[in-house]
Amino acid sequence: MIVVKVGGAVATDAAREILSLARSERVVVVHGAGPQISSEMRRRGLPVRFVRGRRVTSPQALEVVRESLLDVNRRLCEAIGPAAVGLAGDEIGLLALRARGLGLVGDPIPSAPQPILEVLDAGLIPVVAPLAEGPLNVNADEAAAALAVGLGARRLLFVTDVPGVLHGDGVLGEIEADEADRLLPLLEGGIVPKLQAAVQAARSGVPAHIGETAVV
Repeated sequence: MIVVKVGGAVATDAAREILSLARSERVVVVHGAGPQISSEMRRRGLPVRFVRGRRVTSPQALEVVRESLLDVNRRLCEAIGPAAVGLAGDEIGLLALRARGLGLVGDPIPSAPQPILEVLDAGLIPVVAPLAEGPLNVNADEAAAALAVGLGARRLLFVTDVPGVLHGDGVLGEIEADEADRLLPLLEGGIVPKLQAAVQAARSGVPAHIGETAVV
């Protein structure tokens, strides 16, 4: 099994690669909706604020988060086709602990929600919107890592709009978890939770890859 996390900016573009992967093994998809959420929050006059790449989420912002995630979920399922089954994390038992200082944000707990297993057993592709019971907003990278560990995936793939971890004048190749830990204080923005999630997964036995494609 492979868990594929696709960013909101590239979600529908990744559909073909997801289908290609699904021809040879079971695939679980987790998606974000970052650009869509920020755009709608600004349209409604809500402040857009991040702390180390994680969105500060008020009750009003959570409403936007859920609406945007479900919209991206619907469009991604349409792009993948009949094999895709959309699932909202807060409706399938995705668990998280309330994070400090970020509002309605959760730190996801590794788990294997039964609805995901049922979709996989039916030969279909679960497409998960990263919300947790509460409801709480969960960073999609962290949700993907928690599900990869909980489901016992053999690999975790982060498909994003950048070629990988940018540092200095280039893109870093394969790095160990300890090296990633040393690098994290030097980074900022959305790559921070992504790399943190990759480290979490790797330390739990699930190798992770970050890049512009799911074909590695």
